[in-house]
Amino acid sequence: MNLIVAVDENWAIGNKGNLLVRIPADHKMFRQETTGKVVVLGRKTMDTFPNGQPLKNRTNIVLSHNTEYSVKDAVVVHSVEELLEELKKYDTNDVYIIGGTSVYEQMLPYCDVAHVTKIDHSYEADAYFPNLDADPEWEITADSDEQYYFDLTYQFLKYERKKK
Repeated sequence: MNLIVAVDENWAIGNKGNLLVRIPADHKMFRQETTGKVVVLGRKTMDTFPNGQPLKNRTNIVLSHNTEYSVKDAVVVHSVEELLEELKKYDTNDVYIIGGTSVYEQMLPYCDVAHVTKIDHSYEADAYFPNLDADPEWEITADSDEQYYFDLTYQFLKYERKKK
C-alpha cells in the first residue's frame, strides 16, 4: 500500500483543517499518482474537498467512526478492520492513503511506499505526519531535484519500508 503526503521540515501537514501551502506541481503529482486508483481518507479530509465531494476518477474510501456518516459516490467504513477487509478487493499497489493525521497513523503499519513532498520551510501547524527520517524501518529510495514555487524550495521523495 502507498501513502502520499506533503510535509514541511517539521513533518507538519496542516493547520486548522487546511493544507499548509498549495503548490501546483505537488497537486499535479498527486493527480498523476492517484487518478484511476483507490484513495483512503478520513471524514475531516473529505470535508476539505470542494463541496465535500469525493475526488473524481478515483475510488474514494472514507474511514469514519460515525456510523451515520455517508457521502455520495464514496465507500464509508467505520474501523481499520473494516477498511482492511474492503481493501482486499483492490491491488495494494493501487491503494493510496491520503490523510489526515489519524488515518495516516493508523494505516502507516500497512504501507510499504510513501510519496512525500518535503517542503523546505516551517509552518504554523496543528497536524503532523510521523517523521520517516527518524524511523529506521524507512529509507529514501528516490528523490527529485530541488523544485521551486516562488520562494519555496521543495523536493519529491519516495520512501520505502526496508525489507526484513
